[in-house]
Amino acid sequence: MHTPVVLLTGRGCTGRVAAALRETPGTAVISHTLDGHVVRRRVSMLRAGAPWDSDWILELGNADPGRTIHDDLLILLRRVHRRQDVDRVVVLLDERTELELICYAINHTPVCVGPGYADGPAALDVHISSVVTCVDTDSWLAHAMGDDELDDHRSAAQAVVDQAEFADVLVLSKPERRTEAVLRRLAPRSRITCDITSIESILRNLHPLARRGADFDPHESLLTGQPPLVSEAGVSLLDFTATRPFHPARLHTAIDVLLEGVVRTRGRVWLASQPDTVVWIESAGMELRVGNVGRWLAAMDASEMAAADADRRIMAAARWDDQHGDRHVAMTILTCGADPGEILRILRWALLTDEEFSQPGRWANYADPFGDWRAGPFESVSYGSAGEHPDIIRGHGADDRIGDTS
Repeated sequence: MHTPVVLLTGRGCTGRVAAALRETPGTAVISHTLDGHVVRRRVSMLRAGAPWDSDWILELGNADPGRTIHDDLLILLRRVHRRQDVDRVVVLLDERTELELICYAINHTPVCVGPGYADGPAALDVHISSVVTCVDTDSWLAHAMGDDELDDHRSAAQAVVDQAEFADVLVLSKPERRTEAVLRRLAPRSRITCDITSIESILRNLHPLARRGADFDPHESLLTGQPPLVSEAGVSLLDFTATRPFHPARLHTAIDVLLEGVVRTRGRVWLASQPDTVVWIESAGMELRVGNVGRWLAAMDASEMAAADADRRIMAAARWDDQHGDRHVAMTILTCGADPGEILRILRWALLTDEEFSQPGRWANYADPFGDWRAGPFESVSYGSAGEHPDIIRGHGADDRIGDTS
């Protein structure tokens, strides 16, 4: 039986949530902190009803702190799984952690623990049962719409928006109507609470479609979880669809409208100049990313199409066009202060006109400001060969010890 793992990150109340989860017998809380030139790993549990901690020092060597923590965690999860006194693991992560990267690593990155363990990812022994993000409502929305940059070259907006969107549970530091309106539309599959005392009950009753650390799927419905499409507290979620492509130059001009007063834009784009490519567009705050997430089914041969995900093929069949196949535009834009009508007007303007749409032979000659990334995949760990570290991660004997829990 796999050991359930709860991933916990964010700001505001992570320590209190971890303490509440530790109260459940059999729960081990793992955390890593940088202390000078070493990383301090702590495993915390209740023993005979009293808190008990085991600390272990990890030398950095030639590795950076992030890689040291990443690799140690994957090995430790496999070791903790074999402990008779551990029924569940809670991983308390840094407030800036990229949750999707950690989940991908747990599910896919090969680990060589040592004798007695089959080589393979931590998912051989554990499963991600839930992802919990804590939200400081005094500052979250300002970060989500700002342009501050972190020291790892991500924007603060990207960090906090990604964490909230990926979560199965959002624990707010206190109620705040506008922030809650944004989160209900950003993460419709998440449970939202301000009551830490109810966290165990919430974890037992997640949304039926909770993500639970699953890989990014650019071809799934953008409205999974049925987010509210009515406006609330100046917050709106726009659902923009089209069965004709964007003119690449006009879309590039229109991008600015997706960055002011917008928390998140995401979706699949059909560019006239790149007819075979599914283009993914995603913004957080003032930062926008664009990339390639594969090919349209209509551009595949029979064997490639047969190998495509069944749900994707079913969705495509429902809108299949005799000439253009499954090619389409599907975007959601989460606004907070922007004019929804103006955004929709500009996006419609960026689509091909009737005359342009009737002349597909000319599309390849359109000026394409997006051409620089034409061959590059969207920067999601789901599309890497093995997440952050392509080589197998190996244990190092005594350094992998949890501590004496006898």
